[in-house]
Amino acid sequence: MNLVENLKWRYATKKFDASKMVSKDELQKLKEAVQLSASSYGLQLYKVMIVSNKELKEKLKPAAWGQDQLTDASHIFVFCNYTERKNEHIDDYIRATSKIQDTPIEKLEGYSNLIKQSTSSKSDVEWQSWSQKQTYLALSNLLAACAELKIDSCPIEGFEPEKFNAILGLEEQGLNAAVIATVGYRSSEDHTQFRKKVRKPMEILFEEV
Repeated sequence: MNLVENLKWRYATKKFDASKMVSKDELQKLKEAVQLSASSYGLQLYKVMIVSNKELKEKLKPAAWGQDQLTDASHIFVFCNYTERKNEHIDDYIRATSKIQDTPIEKLEGYSNLIKQSTSSKSDVEWQSWSQKQTYLALSNLLAACAELKIDSCPIEGFEPEKFNAILGLEEQGLNAAVIATVGYRSSEDHTQFRKKVRKPMEILFEEV
């Protein structure tokens, strides 16, 4: 299984080669992998900002504790959850389902109402937590796709969402930066690539019942 072998190859890259950029073709493949991510109800209640502009990366770097990955990596993926629950998101999804699956929209009304009832029953705290979790499903696809393409990556939670929101103008779009990932190619000077991977033993990590 190539995926497992490629996951053994990947690691959280700490130092990128700033001279290497991900090609447009490879970037398109990464975007497709993220697009195909699983999500609750299939809603995909998030948007992904992809930053490659050098000046913008320089502005974001201080908001991520000055980590060099922000400026040395080829691209920064910023996974943003929607901050407000809106029925229009659900309506858009139902209309798309009706069109793509050639299903009369009336037959989807029950499912639409089920989603609206479920999301509206969440408290504000529950909604924020749930919507942010959705972005991690997409992040996981990105990391796996990078490994398959032998592109390096590093998921990052160490950043200030409020500053990212301000720099990228996310609040105006009803978005919040939930988690980010840097993507590019490892530097030969990144010694962490030579460390053996540490993971829990199978018998501790899993229990079959």
